[in-house]
Amino acid sequence: MNPVNYTNVLHDLLNIVVHENASDIHLSVGAHPTVRINGTLVPVDKHPVLTEEDVQGMLRAMVQPAQEQRFAETNELDIAYSMPDGSRFRVNAFVAQGAVGIVMRYIPNVIKNFDELGLPPVLETFTQRKQGLFLVVGPVGQGKTSTLAAMIERINETRNAHIMTIEDPVEFLYAPKKAHINQREVRVDTVDFPSGLNAALRQDINVLLVGEMRGLEAISTTITAAETGHLVFATLHTNSAAQTIDRIIDSFPANQQDQIRLQLSTSLIGVLSQRLLPRIQGGRVPVCELLVNTTAVANLIRERRTHEIRTAIETGSEFGMIDMNRALVDLVHHGEITVETAYANSPDPRVLERLF
Repeated sequence: MNPVNYTNVLHDLLNIVVHENASDIHLSVGAHPTVRINGTLVPVDKHPVLTEEDVQGMLRAMVQPAQEQRFAETNELDIAYSMPDGSRFRVNAFVAQGAVGIVMRYIPNVIKNFDELGLPPVLETFTQRKQGLFLVVGPVGQGKTSTLAAMIERINETRNAHIMTIEDPVEFLYAPKKAHINQREVRVDTVDFPSGLNAALRQDINVLLVGEMRGLEAISTTITAAETGHLVFATLHTNSAAQTIDRIIDSFPANQQDQIRLQLSTSLIGVLSQRLLPRIQGGRVPVCELLVNTTAVANLIRERRTHEIRTAIETGSEFGMIDMNRALVDLVHHGEITVETAYANSPDPRVLERLF
């Protein structure tokens, strides 16, 4: 009996992801391969249930010896994987109840622009800034990486800038246009986020993309980079602009929090919180909340009044701010989402009810 060619098996499954426009594929022992399409998990029933040998075989088809060794030591692995046709995937391998599991997220080859992603045009203004910190926040799987890629690509198309990305792993690949671009992968090109961030400050950069602000040192260095003449983009897994600011401040010891409030009030330029909602006609549509750091908002941050930020957003449309509830109402009125979807995703359904 000929041995199974797990590279071919893997590529057949990944082609299903690409052709079905799925976002992720799950490979778990005792289950059919399962893809996520428009937010819903769908088993690939035509493929047999996976065995331990199947999952381990597909993992071996993707990893280098050093990565295999790291997985053996830690039971965790984050890497990027490229198919022969150039299709790329972010890979997370793990051990659950003694069995290997793999989740792979599809990274499109083409970076979509703001209009193609359905994002607010006001984001263009943040790509033109020379310095400051812009955060894209939201739960996992809500399009944060695609939004940041659109912003970085816009800078690439329009500015003679040096762009540095620090990612875990590197996801979208940028072809230099007007900009000079370097992309560094944690544990491959730099030891960790703090090391890469500290080095970036000595690499004559104009724009810095931090895949995720992880840990106190990385957060602190990211804020410092934004203070020292760089335009910095980063992500956090938070649910709103106000929560994002509180999360950053609360990550520091109590005796440093006033200093961080001051730094944030001067370095932050905006926070975009986004969700991907089921569209009535099929697919998903983004809904956004956008905080712009005006003088009034900076005062709220400094004066420990972040609980008032939502009100500032609700009344700040003249500054380009976007209120989540109003954005939900607009999507309902344009026939994009149902009223039920709007209420399920509202930060305050009582306010939403008054807007209908």
